[in-house]
Amino acid sequence: MLDMNYDGLGITIENYVAVVEIQRGPNNFFDTQMISDLADAFGKMEASDDVRAVVLCSEGKHFCAGNNFGSASGNEERADRKVEAGNPLYAAAVRLFDTNIPVVAAVQGAAVGGGFGLAVMPDFRVVCPEARFTANFVKLGFHPGFGLTHTLARLIGKQKAHMLFLTGRRITGEQAYEMGLADVLTDKENLRAEAIKLAAEIAENAPLAVASVRATMRDGLSAAVKTQTDHEFLEQHRLQQTADHREGVKAVAERRPGNFTGR
Repeated sequence: MLDMNYDGLGITIENYVAVVEIQRGPNNFFDTQMISDLADAFGKMEASDDVRAVVLCSEGKHFCAGNNFGSASGNEERADRKVEAGNPLYAAAVRLFDTNIPVVAAVQGAAVGGGFGLAVMPDFRVVCPEARFTANFVKLGFHPGFGLTHTLARLIGKQKAHMLFLTGRRITGEQAYEMGLADVLTDKENLRAEAIKLAAEIAENAPLAVASVRATMRDGLSAAVKTQTDHEFLEQHRLQQTADHREGVKAVAERRPGNFTGR
């Protein structure tokens, strides 16, 4: 029996499909510990004969509303990071990308910022019309992270990703499906069932062959995410020192456009 006891994660395994539920509702904000725990859990499941596919889902209203910029502890964690030491959050994210087990995300509500990055990590996404995706970093006076500047462009094309990054606009589940960001569009009530159905369809196949094909299809992805997150962290650290970033965090918290000055 796998030891899968992690605070804020619920994990069940049935018929070779593991359902990993983020239990930090309603917003399911992430932090370094949560991403590290996910990476640990995925690594254990990859090494187990009991799991052949994973469904990543969340309780509550949103899939993952990203990093909580309104949290004092979160702001302290970011402020304490030294450029020379790198970003432990992104080190954990790279470990997620490095595990060779098929993952299907069930996305309800918002996938925001780094939460958008987490939604792009899996192989497939099942969404409902109520899903919302936004890479709203520029509205925070910030640079995209979680490897999105590589992974999103790889998924939907550089031009579409570029537009989402520079506008910070929000797209719906239907729009995500139309542009190839989502693979299955269903109603909210059947979202998790459809994700489990897709994972079960993968899990019924020869596991060694599935792992081999997945490794071929994602060849070099974790290394590319490592390179990209190293760059993203440097840009984020630089922009974090600006007045525009402080204004952006305040403006997003107050649900208004930012009054940016380019300083």
